[in-house]
Amino acid sequence: MLCSLLKQLVARPGDVPREIVQAYEGQKDFIGGRRLRDTDVVKMLQTASSKKNRTFICIDALDECVPEQRAKLLNSLNEILQNSPGTRIFVTGRPQIRPEIGRRLSGRVASLPIRTKRDDIIRYLHSKLEQDATPDAMNDSLKAEILRKIPQDVSEMYVS
Repeated sequence: MLCSLLKQLVARPGDVPREIVQAYEGQKDFIGGRRLRDTDVVKMLQTASSKKNRTFICIDALDECVPEQRAKLLNSLNEILQNSPGTRIFVTGRPQIRPEIGRRLSGRVASLPIRTKRDDIIRYLHSKLEQDATPDAMNDSLKAEILRKIPQDVSEMYVS
């Protein structure tokens, strides 16, 4: 994930800091190349983000990341924040990982709980059912079951 963030940060031609180009070129000297170490990627991310006024890193569904990898990612993001004051991180995830995020990002976290509303879910489902390309494949009983079951399950999934 860190390499993907770096690629996105330096994607525009001419935006790649000289230090990153040199580090990349140095890796090619190894036989067959070598995968960059996480510490190298973090340094490159710090360099790239410090060259900009503001850098925003957005990570969606962090709770779906394997716990060991999530810990490594959050620790790396904390290092980036320490050396790149213009960097901001936006993370989404279920409430159970909130304490870990706060702990690993040294308490520099503002949390905003987002809750689903049953009526919004039902309205969304109605619109999707209206757009169904094969409306005859579903009877009224199945539609009613969908409109009853999905909002119930989704509401229970996101309650904190």
